[in-house]
Amino acid sequence: MEKLAIHGGDPVRTEPFPRWPVWGEEEKELLLEVLHSGKWGGTGRVLTGEGTSKLEELEKRLTAFQGARHGITTVNGTMAITVALQAAGIEPGDEVIMPPYTFIATATAALLFGAIPVFADVEEETLLLDPAKVEEAVTPRTKAVIPVHLAGASADMTRLKETARRYGLSIIEDSAQAVGTRWEDKGVGALGNLGTFSFQSGKNLTAGEGGFILTNDERLAQKAWSLANVGRVKAGGWYQHERIGWNLRMTEWQAAILLAQMNRLPEQLKKREQNARILDRLLGKISGIEPVKTDPRVTRHARHLYLFRIQSSVIPMNKEEFLRAVQAEGIPLSPGYVSLNRHPAVLRSIRKWTGEHRVNPCPVAERMADREAFWLGQNILLADERAMFQIARAIEKVIAYLGSRKEVKG
Repeated sequence: MEKLAIHGGDPVRTEPFPRWPVWGEEEKELLLEVLHSGKWGGTGRVLTGEGTSKLEELEKRLTAFQGARHGITTVNGTMAITVALQAAGIEPGDEVIMPPYTFIATATAALLFGAIPVFADVEEETLLLDPAKVEEAVTPRTKAVIPVHLAGASADMTRLKETARRYGLSIIEDSAQAVGTRWEDKGVGALGNLGTFSFQSGKNLTAGEGGFILTNDERLAQKAWSLANVGRVKAGGWYQHERIGWNLRMTEWQAAILLAQMNRLPEQLKKREQNARILDRLLGKISGIEPVKTDPRVTRHARHLYLFRIQSSVIPMNKEEFLRAVQAEGIPLSPGYVSLNRHPAVLRSIRKWTGEHRVNPCPVAERMADREAFWLGQNILLADERAMFQIARAIEKVIAYLGSRKEVKG
């Protein structure tokens, strides 16, 4: 049997994976345009009702790209969710259903102003919010649902929208990982009442930081814009503050970078999809490995992450041990999220707002976080086809070692 790199053997891969972010002359040129324009911030439109050049262009392009009517830039993705929730009328004490298998910002965006996360479990095969569990979690205090389009795959928006209509709930789509994703040929973020995006450093479309809100509702768009612009209204005066809001504006610098990044996105989407399909085929042949499934109604997948599971019933193992062994083979594998329904900081914050120690058991999400789920980042999917074979070989090599050790013990 081939010796593992972690035990002194030769690693499967020694060369680096593609850098991230990708940038070039176009970013430089657009940033110089901003520099020489003297328009660096986003306040010009407050006085005139017009967008400054790069921000206005970005809002139009990204809104059209996702198939929505209105788009609002924000300082980051977390605050985009907070603003979207408040624009939808969510107030302190209201409950918001969300999956636990997500980045902590999905929960903290609500907890920032006292809305209470209620965790509903994820589906076994997709790791996305389970619509059946959402329905079980609805109470008279429930006011919204936040489906998370994990890894660039859309949650089941058809069933979630039906549930929301039945109970009179708002849907705020957390599309942080899903720029370009389409559900039944419609862009995510434009399917619920509001949708949000993140342009943080690791995202498929990045300016280091930044966020975005989409909606098809003019009233919600006006309110979201006002909340992100210290309570002003577009046609109002400089000191006309119609509500309490915050300065959550994006800058022209970020918009310039994002415009250049958008030009690269279509080709990157295609490349990631090609490599994900190769990995599906290769990893699907390895006993005990199961690529996370994609609903056929996802007509375009952003592939922000590549997710697979190790079936712990087939291959008993320690998650950290497997992770270290694959990383030693030159593959930057990630263990993925912790399950937020058990996160101490989240539970403390919920208790602070409610006075209660609330527990929402989510056995699927907990098992994925503790034992079964692993990730490869989106830059890995920008490598060549040979790299995909190396990834599969490294995983198979480690699995073979674990299997042989199990046989010896048996």
